[in-house]
Amino acid sequence: MSPNSNFGGPRKNTDYHGLVLLCLGHMMTDLNTSALPALLPFLKETLGLSYAMAGTIILFSNMTSSVIQPAFGYLADRKSLRWFLPLGCFCAALGIAFLGWAKSYGEILFLVIFSGLGVAIYHPEGWRLANFYAGEKKATGMSIFGVGGNLGFAFGPLLAVYLVKKFGLSGSFYFILPGAAMAGIFIFSKIWEVQNIPSSSPTPQSPSGSFSLRPVIYPLSLLLGMVIFRSWTHIGLMTFIPFYYINYMKGDPMHAGNLLFGFLAAGTLGTLVGGPLADHYGHKRIILLSLGLTGPLLVLFLLSSGVWAFIFFILAGFIMIFSFSVSMVMGQYFLPKHLGTVSGLIVGLAIGTGGIGATVLGLFADLWGVPSTLWLIAFIPWGAFFLAALIPYPGKKTTPKT
Repeated sequence: MSPNSNFGGPRKNTDYHGLVLLCLGHMMTDLNTSALPALLPFLKETLGLSYAMAGTIILFSNMTSSVIQPAFGYLADRKSLRWFLPLGCFCAALGIAFLGWAKSYGEILFLVIFSGLGVAIYHPEGWRLANFYAGEKKATGMSIFGVGGNLGFAFGPLLAVYLVKKFGLSGSFYFILPGAAMAGIFIFSKIWEVQNIPSSSPTPQSPSGSFSLRPVIYPLSLLLGMVIFRSWTHIGLMTFIPFYYINYMKGDPMHAGNLLFGFLAAGTLGTLVGGPLADHYGHKRIILLSLGLTGPLLVLFLLSSGVWAFIFFILAGFIMIFSFSVSMVMGQYFLPKHLGTVSGLIVGLAIGTGGIGATVLGLFADLWGVPSTLWLIAFIPWGAFFLAALIPYPGKKTTPKT
């Protein structure tokens, strides 16, 4: 690594070792977020919780791990806080580790909040450093970092159920092992060599290099709206597919579980593929392709059965998550001097509000049923496509000429 990589302008080469390190930390952090819903049925039975109390646990987790991320992003922008990375991994794991030992509802809420704060402090600094390590291949770098989160979400529930079945609820303590190990790796890693993360090139709206928020309000609002609609689709499918197969179709719960795991695994692959394609063909073009194909694939899924339904659902997961890391690159393009803040907005606030969408869809399901709700979800990506089409964004080049 050249000295300019640490102190000079934006780097051009891509540091894959640094990106893989951040990807692993991302995985170990989000492993805990996705483990919580899998642990809830066991906690509910052990402590006699109501469904409302269980829902409140998820609400507290969502608020602390996602919605407040912009605040930590703002802090990271003001002063680079590299220690957020090991601390975030460790705190996220520590809260979940002791969840199985909780003796009261208050203790559960405290541990969930503690774990959620760990998740919240890791992401903005992680996205900022990933932007630096990515060099000129922004979408590729964001994809490598983002795939860690997808892997964590996919394997968290599986690990949680395995540990509870083998050791009982106290088996949740083993979640401390990957979190502590990753924190230790970060402490002795190369992240401390990067003493300053320079901002990207100034936005086209401010060629002199001075920052003005007003010109980016319109495109950034469209981008956040697009991310919110995509999040409603993703969380809606994750929420109502199990209800559809278990309660409505009276099918095997394992079938619904396998379907969701395949959906998430396909999304992981989509994250890896979407970034390089976006760097080659253009960021906005790939986002429009992703959102434009997701709706028709979901319609085909609802019209199909058996193997074809599985294929179309997996393809929908693969195509929809194409756009995840690319939308992060677009957000960082609009606010190049506030990488942590915009990362918190996109990952935290916009995606976190997907929980609101799930609530609205739940009310719709109470009135019109789960099948009608899935049909509604199938058309939400078109709203995201419409907003994405309106975003003023350059072609393949994402930095203005100097």
